[in-house]
Amino acid sequence: MRNLAKISFHAKFSLAAAALAAVFAFATAAPAVRAGDDCQERMAKIDHKLHEAIEHHGNHSSQADHWRHELAQQRDRCWAANHRWWSEDDHRWHSERDWDEHDHD
Repeated sequence: MRNLAKISFHAKFSLAAAALAAVFAFATAAPAVRAGDDCQERMAKIDHKLHEAIEHHGNHSSQADHWRHELAQQRDRCWAANHRWWSEDDHRWHSERDWDEHDHD
């Protein structure tokens, strides 16, 4: 009877430890996912504003230059935080620091 109680205790302890580990794993993974989503949303928004500035003010306008600068800064922030960056034109993540500094010129 004592062995059964010990097994039961160890089983309960193992189950509780596994549950705690699972909660910890999901809790730490969620901010990384949100950070990636945030980068993607910001890149898409800035890219859209750049395309609008080019359409309304011209390719070499001060407005277009401003949004090109913002796009470059956001790429750098995404790369520094996640070692990847979102290309709104390709609709995909890039895991290499391979963007063209003049891709919207």
